Amino acid sequence: MHHSTQVVNNDLFIGEKNADATITYYMDENFISIPGNMSVGVARDHILNNIAGDELPSQIFITGDNSFLFGQLSVKKLFSEPDTALAVSELMGQPFFSVSPEQERHEVANILIRGGFSMVPVVTQGQLVGVLNEKDIARLIKDEDTEDAQRQGASLPLDVAYLATTPWQLWKKRITWLMLLFVAEAYTGTVLKSFQDQLEAAIALAFFIPLLIGTGGNSGTQITSTLVRAMALGEVSLRNLGTVLKKEIPTSFLVATTIGMVAWIRAWFLDVGPQITLVVCLSLAAITVWSAIVSSIIPLVLRRFKVDPAVVSAPFIATFIDGTGLIIYFEIAKLVMTELR
Repeated sequence: MHHSTQVVNNDLFIGEKNADATITYYMDENFISIPGNMSVGVARDHILNNIAGDELPSQIFITGDNSFLFGQLSVKKLFSEPDTALAVSELMGQPFFSVSPEQERHEVANILIRGGFSMVPVVTQGQLVGVLNEKDIARLIKDEDTEDAQRQGASLPLDVAYLATTPWQLWKKRITWLMLLFVAEAYTGTVLKSFQDQLEAAIALAFFIPLLIGTGGNSGTQITSTLVRAMALGEVSLRNLGTVLKKEIPTSFLVATTIGMVAWIRAWFLDVGPQITLVVCLSLAAITVWSAIVSSIIPLVLRRFKVDPAVVSAPFIATFIDGTGLIIYFEIAKLVMTELR
């Protein structure tokens, strides 16, 4: 009779990069395993004598020498079997999904979310070294969702709970991205200086800069957030880029048309004249479509190159669209105001 309440050999996990993001951090090292030749009746007694607490596990594992995993068996099926002399190997099923201790959390989170697993074996070189119970799986998914949410806010993930974090730790987590975004945002000033002549010729153009770049950034943020979550659930990848663009570009035209009508009313109230009104409406449409294209492509391409798409946060997309949106705005202004003179 073989019973495992095993202590994992740490030598198996030498070289793991980040313990708190690997399966080792989440797995439970206490589990029940039995040999395949054990009878149903003996297996029942064995389980009842070795469970910790009052709850039965949903699965038990069938192992051989050196804890080599052969399969797993539903406890419900075991206790429902009328033939108590039957070997448990006759009832077991092959483990259709397992993880290894060194796998990183984000590699398996999508599968666990979709799979609805109550227990997953953790295996290295065929040897059963631990399990992910339902609570372990829930904690893993929660941590992955939390990290993605923090990255999308242009901040490195916190190592401890927020209330236990010091101002110094928060500064270290946030300053890198804020400095990068500051440098990136600085180029909008360069763009404005480059189009100084247009601004001097029609100062009313400056009235609409916050409106236009804000709309582009907000639109891009919505798309990026939706796509990052869809990728986290395994619904979208780079091969779906064409489908994504077919959805987002027409949507951006509808958004631009709706907001464009409001922008026309706003320009009319400001009495900036027909030229500026036309420039604003055309620019709004162009920036919104451009924002949709950029926000659809960048996260999918980065995932293809194994970069976490959550890093392409809302502030990053908004910053990029700010500068490029200004270029679009002033180029359209130059074209329209030259043609209509």
